[in-house]
Amino acid sequence: MALARTHAVTLSGVEGRLVTVEAQGADGLPATVMTGLADSACRQAPDRVRPALRNCGMPVPPRRWTINLSPAGVPKAGSGLDLAIAVAMMAAEGHVPAAAVRGIAHVGEVGLAGDVRPVPGVLPMTLAAAADGVEEVLVAADAGREAALVAGVRVHPVRTLDDVRAFYLARSGGEELHLELPPASPSPPARVPDLGDVVGQAVARQALEIAAAGGHHLLLVGPPGAGKTMLAERLPGILPELGADDALAVTGIHSVLGALPADDRLVTRPPFVAPHHTASTAAVIGGGSRLIHPGAVSRAHRGVLFLDEAPEFRRDVLDGLRQPLESGEVLIARADRHVRLPARFQLVLAANPCPCGGAGGACSCPPFRRTGYLGRLSGPLLDRIDLKLGVSAVTRGDLALPPGEPSVVVADRVLRAREHQRDRWRALPWLLNSEVPGAVLRQRPWRLGPAQRRPLERAMDRGALTLRGLDRALRVAWTLADLRGAERPELDDVTLALDLRTPSGVKVA
Repeated sequence: MALARTHAVTLSGVEGRLVTVEAQGADGLPATVMTGLADSACRQAPDRVRPALRNCGMPVPPRRWTINLSPAGVPKAGSGLDLAIAVAMMAAEGHVPAAAVRGIAHVGEVGLAGDVRPVPGVLPMTLAAAADGVEEVLVAADAGREAALVAGVRVHPVRTLDDVRAFYLARSGGEELHLELPPASPSPPARVPDLGDVVGQAVARQALEIAAAGGHHLLLVGPPGAGKTMLAERLPGILPELGADDALAVTGIHSVLGALPADDRLVTRPPFVAPHHTASTAAVIGGGSRLIHPGAVSRAHRGVLFLDEAPEFRRDVLDGLRQPLESGEVLIARADRHVRLPARFQLVLAANPCPCGGAGGACSCPPFRRTGYLGRLSGPLLDRIDLKLGVSAVTRGDLALPPGEPSVVVADRVLRAREHQRDRWRALPWLLNSEVPGAVLRQRPWRLGPAQRRPLERAMDRGALTLRGLDRALRVAWTLADLRGAERPELDDVTLALDLRTPSGVKVA
């Protein structure tokens, strides 16, 4: 009877959990018992591992095998535990020293020929192993560069179980087998749409700059061809690059979704995600029956989520955005677990003024249809939108105007405004004005003077502004002051913030 123990990592949403894998072979009728809440793919691991070991010259004699995955109460999913189960069985049979495999994590799927294959989520798995004190990780060679993005962890890429045996036998003999990472696959440079391509739309360009500077949500209402989609696609190009922590978090989400760039580098540009209006709640918000997958809101984490033709989305999808817009995360509840998915994104909604679009003012919709179309966007959702803008059709006169500022010029102003915000909130747990609670902005020392507050208070008295709307208007006013380089908002900043929140001629709520 032999017992061996090593480590694996499983995924819960987009976070990894370190798992201890124990394998014991005993006399008795040949059978395999796996404990520890393993799903179907995980329970099938011994059926893949035994022939793989045999084909690599490491036969496993018929025994009663017990494989324990600890902690037993944590669900284990996927085929990423194959490599750890194979190593534990190799050590239990004496093919590699049992003492050598302890303290090392293994991530990879095992094929019948003994080849080790990559699995989604290697980056968050490696991050989780490092957080639990693991210093070395064995992964599939094709995922080696991804795992190497984690600082403080020695990554050993392996292609077959023969490589695994050679690695541990060399280590037990006092040698160190150096396994080289595969070369990076070249990735063509991504073209970022430039704001200078937009014709006219001076007010919309200003709103886009304000949204980028303060992290505010934006609604664009206008006829087809006015440039709503074009404007939204250019928002990521004027956002600053992601910081180190945000880049790791965003890259981890893309790793789980299998959407990493070909060169396995960190995602440093804010992502832009635009789901189709037929997308389901699980596709946009996240979820699943067994495996919980992140949705579009998580893929857009620290970037932009663009919903084109927003009234055409299902009502439950739109209302599902309300929680992440407030908290920056999605909580998926199941009977056996609760999974938190990061979802701090900028929301950009685009909508036509009516079902037919009303291009050129030639609307053929009856009045009740025009009223009910934008009414599909619920009041609670719209109350969470900071900037609401009517976008007019481009005219012939706009074509004669000189080109607008390119993205690089606008991005420089956005960066300076964000640095101003970072300095202001340095001692507090916020980076952007859009993240600051309204209660903080309504108290000293951030409370505005009576003259600056008067337009907002009058709007509340008329019922045109809720308390949440007042707080969001205050955040926009602070962003306008940051773009000017001022220390505090003035009356003009507050007035403009209120105008951008309740624009005339655009009935969206």
